[in-house]
Amino acid sequence: MAEHGAKVRDVARLDVARVGKVEETGDRLMPFRLLDGQGVEVTAVTEFLHHMLADDASPASLRSYAYELLCWHRFLHAVEVPWHLAGRVEARDFALWLKIAKKPSRQRRPDAPAPGSVNPVTGKATPASNYAARTRRHARAVIRSFYEYHREMHGRPLVNPFPTIKGDGEERLNAHHNPMQPFRSPSRRAAYQPKEPKPAPRSIPDQAFNDLFAALDCNRDRALIAFYISTGARASELLGVCQGLVAPEDQVIGVVRKGNRALQRLPASTDAFVWLRLYQQELRDMVPQGPEEPLWWTLRRPFRPLAYDATRMVFNKANAALGANWTLHDLRHFLPA
Repeated sequence: MAEHGAKVRDVARLDVARVGKVEETGDRLMPFRLLDGQGVEVTAVTEFLHHMLADDASPASLRSYAYELLCWHRFLHAVEVPWHLAGRVEARDFALWLKIAKKPSRQRRPDAPAPGSVNPVTGKATPASNYAARTRRHARAVIRSFYEYHREMHGRPLVNPFPTIKGDGEERLNAHHNPMQPFRSPSRRAAYQPKEPKPAPRSIPDQAFNDLFAALDCNRDRALIAFYISTGARASELLGVCQGLVAPEDQVIGVVRKGNRALQRLPASTDAFVWLRLYQQELRDMVPQGPEEPLWWTLRRPFRPLAYDATRMVFNKANAALGANWTLHDLRHFLPA
């Protein structure tokens, strides 16, 4: 840890190697763990994730937190500071590095739009090559909660590298919130916390949705999209529906919610059930039938339950035909006329 008066670390020249990894274990009581560059389990992170699981966090949340902590540990490895000795200097430099760091490169299509460019059809920007403010805010929140857990459980480190908001009562600003009054915002941001970006309205105009729906080329995809817009369910929730949770007679479909994992029956449009029936007739006697069997399947042999990535590719195919960049999440904000 740098001392007072020491040379300021040049984060622009810092080489943060992609050492370590998040490993999926297959264990329901500890689905993910963090391994360092030598393949050794980081027990401090394992203990923290175990605490989160006991506090009813979902496996998806554990995975997200594990990857944020992997990024933090890679940074600490680059600056040669153990996690329990990291201080405000490391927190500051991490915030600076994350602000200028490029996201890991991935294979892109030759015709893919440039990162950060604006789509002329939708007016939406494609993800930039740097980390977004929301991503950096989430990383800070995860790392701070990791240190707060160890401070409360073990009494060390004595100081959280990522401080809370300064000022009397700021940390518990809405602890005794009056439901008849709006929530109050803190007077200032905490140190090294990126500014909250102003959310842009997310919606698909009626005509744009009609064009998107017309670009779909099979009844399964039409049924999926019709259920998305009429139920407001997440893509992962709808793809997890089994055949026994579909009730056309009541015009409802049962989904397991992402957060609390509770079963919730959602009303859906008549058109959605019509497209669903047409799709089911096409696959009749070709896929397993039963109340516990998946509702959504691939359309080519060997038939497999439909996964999120396959659904996204189908959606992207329709986007490509229109020159658009709508997302599945945008459908949750579409209100049909």
